Amino acid sequence: MTLTHFTTSGEAQMVDIGDKPASKRAAVVSGRITMQPETLALIQQGGHKKGDVLAIARIAGIMASKRTAELIPLCHPIPLTKVVLDFTALSDGIECTARCETTAPTGIEMEALMACQVALATIYDMCKAVDRGMVISAVQLEHKYGGKSGEWRREPELEND
Repeated sequence: MTLTHFTTSGEAQMVDIGDKPASKRAAVVSGRITMQPETLALIQQGGHKKGDVLAIARIAGIMASKRTAELIPLCHPIPLTKVVLDFTALSDGIECTARCETTAPTGIEMEALMACQVALATIYDMCKAVDRGMVISAVQLEHKYGGKSGEWRREPELEND
């Protein structure tokens, strides 16, 4: 197994995708932000003076997915055909799930990772005045399909008895 973003002499390189066929590709990433119960209640009740926290986080995540190639040095700019961010309230915070799709000749995982992380960072930014102890964690690829490597799905973790 080799790292494709390095030449045989160890220099960084952008992978040549010129001969790769375009195909439908999708990636799903999840992550979470934990917070104080009062902060979560403020978000859920829509009582934040800056506005609807999750609506703004959703837009930030979509915008971030479209700018991935500008932020990750060796990513190719690819056309996105779909970006969806969903938020689920947990007992101690919020889970974000980002799904990105394309019909490009290269993967979409980085766009989904960027969407999820920026959405979570936006929640932090909007709520830091009331809760600086929030923690962003567990950002991970859950599922991807398309391209040469095919489908990959994270194995469910077994709960300890």
